Amino acid sequence: MTERGSALTEVAATAARRRSSQARDVWRRFRSHRGAVIGVVILGAILLAVIAGPWLWQLDPTALAMRLRNKGPSLEHPLGTDQLGRDMLARLIAGGRVSLTVGLTAMGLALLLGTLVGVCAGFLRGLDGVLMRLTDLFLALPLLPLLLVMSMLFREPLSQWLGAETGIFLLIVTSIGGTSWMHTARLVRGEVLSLKEREFILAARSIGTQRGKMILRHILPNVLSPILVSATLGIASAIMTESSLSFLGLGFPPDFPTWGRLLYDAVDQIQLYPMRAILPGIAISLTVLSVNYIGDGLRDAMDPRIRGR
Repeated sequence: MTERGSALTEVAATAARRRSSQARDVWRRFRSHRGAVIGVVILGAILLAVIAGPWLWQLDPTALAMRLRNKGPSLEHPLGTDQLGRDMLARLIAGGRVSLTVGLTAMGLALLLGTLVGVCAGFLRGLDGVLMRLTDLFLALPLLPLLLVMSMLFREPLSQWLGAETGIFLLIVTSIGGTSWMHTARLVRGEVLSLKEREFILAARSIGTQRGKMILRHILPNVLSPILVSATLGIASAIMTESSLSFLGLGFPPDFPTWGRLLYDAVDQIQLYPMRAILPGIAISLTVLSVNYIGDGLRDAMDPRIRGR
C-alpha cells in the first residue's frame, strides 16, 4: 500500500508539473493568435460599456418623450431617439446587458448539462448507449422551430406566474440552454473515454478511490480544455438565437430592450432611419465575431498537435 501511495504521489506531482508547463504554453500560443487578442479587446470593451454604461449614461431607456421622437444625434442624445422619444444610446446599453446575460446564462446551463451527460456517458459504461442516443435525438430536432413552439406554448403561463420579464427570461434561457448541450456532451464523452485508460486513473482505481472523487479530482480538471472552447463558441450561438427570437417578436416585451428587439422595432422605419437597425446589428456582429475569434484562439492554443510543434 505504501509503494502504491508513493507511486500515485509521484504520478500526481509529474502530472501537476506537466499541467503547469502546458498552461504557460497555452497562454503563449493564445497571445500569438492576433485575432483572439483583438477579440478579447473588443469583447472587453463591450462588456465594460454595458456594465459601466448605466452609471455613466443615466437616462432611462424606457422613458417616453413624444416631443423628442425621431430626433437625430445631439449632445443630449448622441445616437438620437426612436419613434417614442426613447434615448437610443441608453436602449443600446440596456439591450447589451440583457443579450449578454441571456447568452452567458444559457451557455452556462448548456455546459452544465453537456458536461454531466458527457462524463456519465464516458465514465459509466452502462449509461453510454442511452445517453448518446438521447444526444442524437436532440441533434436531430430542428432548433429554431422547436424554440418557436416552446415560446408560444409557455410564454403566457410563465409570464402570468413569474411576471413578464422574469418569466420570459427564464423561458428563453431554459429553451436555448436545453437545446444547446449536445456538442459539449460529445466532446466531453470523447475526452473521458481517453482519460479512463491513463496511468493516473488506473493508479487511483488501484488504491480504491471512489468514483465521485475520481471524477471531481481527476476527470473534470482534465476536460476543461474542450469545455472552455465549447463555451466560447456557444455564447455567440446563444446571443444569435436570442436575437433571432426577439427579432421575430417572440422574445422580451417591447418595453424590455434587447439588441434583437431593437432590430425588430427598427424594421418598420428602416428606410427613414437606417441607423436604428445598423447600431444593434453592429453590436451583435462585433460580439459574435470577437467571441468566435477567442474560441478559435483557445482551440488552437489547446490543441496538443499544435502545441507539440
